[in-house]
Amino acid sequence: MIDSEYIRRQVEEDNPYPRGEEMQAQIGGRRRRGTAWRWLFLVATVLAIIVLMVLLLTIINQTFGLVAEQVEIPEETLVTNYNKERLLSASNIVESSEDDQSLAEGIGADPLGTGFFGFAFYERNRSSLKALSFDGVAPTLENVQNESYPAVRPLYIYSSQTVIEEKPEAAAFLGYYLQHLDEVVGEAGYFPADSELLIAQEQAIAAAMGIEGLPEIDPSEYSGSIAITGSSTVYPISLAMAERFKADGFDGVVKVSSSGTGGGFDAFCSGNDEFDIVNASRVIETLEFETCSANNLDLAEFRIGTDAVVAVVSGMNDFAADINREQMEQLFTLGVTWADIDPDWPAEEIARYIPSTDSGTMDFFVRNVFDEQSLQDMSYDGLVSTFVGNISAGRCRALEREQKFYENFLICDDPDAYVKACASENPPMGCTSAPRTPQDVEMLIQSEVIKPRILKSWFLYPSLFEREAIALEASQDYPNAEVKYRSWLSWDFISSPQSSTPELAGVRTAILGSLWVVLISIMLAFPLGVAAAIYLEEYASPEKWHNRVIQTNINNLAGVPSIIYGMLGLAVFVRILEPLTSGAIFGLVEAGTTANGRTVLAAGLTLGLLGLPIVIIAAQEAVKAVPPSLREASMGLGATKWQTIWHHVLPNALSGILTGTILTMSRVIGETAPLVVVGASTFITTDPTSPFAKFTSLPAQIFQWTTRPQDTFRNIAGAAIIALLILLLLLNTAAIILRNRFSKQLT
Repeated sequence: MIDSEYIRRQVEEDNPYPRGEEMQAQIGGRRRRGTAWRWLFLVATVLAIIVLMVLLLTIINQTFGLVAEQVEIPEETLVTNYNKERLLSASNIVESSEDDQSLAEGIGADPLGTGFFGFAFYERNRSSLKALSFDGVAPTLENVQNESYPAVRPLYIYSSQTVIEEKPEAAAFLGYYLQHLDEVVGEAGYFPADSELLIAQEQAIAAAMGIEGLPEIDPSEYSGSIAITGSSTVYPISLAMAERFKADGFDGVVKVSSSGTGGGFDAFCSGNDEFDIVNASRVIETLEFETCSANNLDLAEFRIGTDAVVAVVSGMNDFAADINREQMEQLFTLGVTWADIDPDWPAEEIARYIPSTDSGTMDFFVRNVFDEQSLQDMSYDGLVSTFVGNISAGRCRALEREQKFYENFLICDDPDAYVKACASENPPMGCTSAPRTPQDVEMLIQSEVIKPRILKSWFLYPSLFEREAIALEASQDYPNAEVKYRSWLSWDFISSPQSSTPELAGVRTAILGSLWVVLISIMLAFPLGVAAAIYLEEYASPEKWHNRVIQTNINNLAGVPSIIYGMLGLAVFVRILEPLTSGAIFGLVEAGTTANGRTVLAAGLTLGLLGLPIVIIAAQEAVKAVPPSLREASMGLGATKWQTIWHHVLPNALSGILTGTILTMSRVIGETAPLVVVGASTFITTDPTSPFAKFTSLPAQIFQWTTRPQDTFRNIAGAAIIALLILLLLLNTAAIILRNRFSKQLT
């Protein structure tokens, strides 16, 4: 008879699993450990998201913000000078003078004459002149005063803190000038500045003189000499003020001359102490300000009134009355006869009476009338002439040998010397390359002539919340710089090539290089990876040792550091296969593409090998996931093994295979170390146009910028990081859409 109690005790002694309270305790412990791990994973995930968000916000913070920018020659000045040259080179210029009264008298006596000058001179000579309405608005007193007339302009006088502090007579004259503007400006035919502005300017003079407030100036208390030069438009005001100052008791000499606004600034800022005050019919320009600063002249600006520039014809002219902006520009540039401006007008030659090149009236006129107000508005010929006129002849020749401006003729180099250079063993690139585009010339003007410099940049957060403090700091430390908001990530940044000047640098070349490298690497990794996965899953026997070795090596290769792949690419693709990767085997080295195997093709093949293990492993898992019953059904209907794989296994595994390809692409586009080893250029401005071209990539470009000492490279590095993220998102989005489309077709 079986002893059941004995058997029960034996089973309990041999059973390793806990029971009863011990089992409940073990289950509770596992639950607690599972809960702890779950919370640990959640916390780690949240922390990772927070870190990534902080990183992204940091990058955004340094990509946008205020900057203090200074240029050597402002774009506005270049465009103004170009338009002035067009105007001064027009035909039939009878007189070009700084004396507006002389111009007015000449036009009044010439039935076919025309010109432009200040409204006050028109008012004085209106009996012999007729003003042209501008875009339907007549230059009347009312229209000028309420600024409805298109060509209204401010008037200024300038001095310096040194003059105000060291010449009491000059400071007194400036104070007297502001205190009596209402009385004198109107008599001269102008409109005085706002009263509150005048009071503020008087207080500035008082502060410079070291007194609490500016008292009523008594000219009889002062003596000495005062010299004034500059604008002919402001000249009548300053002359009337000087006469009144002397009439009220000034025991000295006030000399007022007219040399044009530009000429006045040149004389005043030269530092020879010849002049104390400058009359100006425009704001001082950057170069003039820098000249003053270089001579330790801290400028003081005073707005004194308002004027307008009026285009006039002779009172004997009975056909011209109203003119639009386009006609106005043509009237003073390309038009030869009046019929060229309007077919209804007589075919008589235009007689032009215009201000001289140093005139502020001339500057104001071309800036407010001509359509060309920026480099983008200028013709190609205008861009080239502007560029050539502002660089040295030697630099122009060097750039023309790099790439010509015109196909059929040269503008800087000697034709015989150029032909000889092109026939040499190492001809310059300009001998075979296409002429420069307008965008190329514009970029040259920016980098070689304008030369913008960011003196200081501020991050986005202080730019939003500490704007007043930034403005104060900039006015003290960078008085001649323009403080403006700048987005370092812009279309110009995306579409511009690399530059040694961070203000002009872009990532176009790097983006194209990255796209070339990704394309070549995927073209290598995708077919090889899928083929290897099919072999290992469908054909290779896992019992055979060499198949197990292959599988083990593939798994290990997925974790090999990328720098090792870079060394492999350097040895194999750059050196051993140099005739292939350099293009020499195809005869492309002589065509000027590149050499030494450090090309897009070598980089793409290297990164293709780097991503190959990821594609193989992902494709293997996707193939494994296809149900065996699908294979069996296909073969049961008479299909061969390959037909089954091609028509059934691959289509069903394609979604997973493309997922692996997306992961590969994401890794490849962000790699830097292998590309640096293989030979990615740190500075290149030529876009890659073939697999055999030199190249750089976005990660390599970012790495290069982050190693530079200038703060502005930090800003463009942040912009490049955002551009890289956007490019990655776009590529991944395209791949995901493609994957989903294939999945829907199968369902």
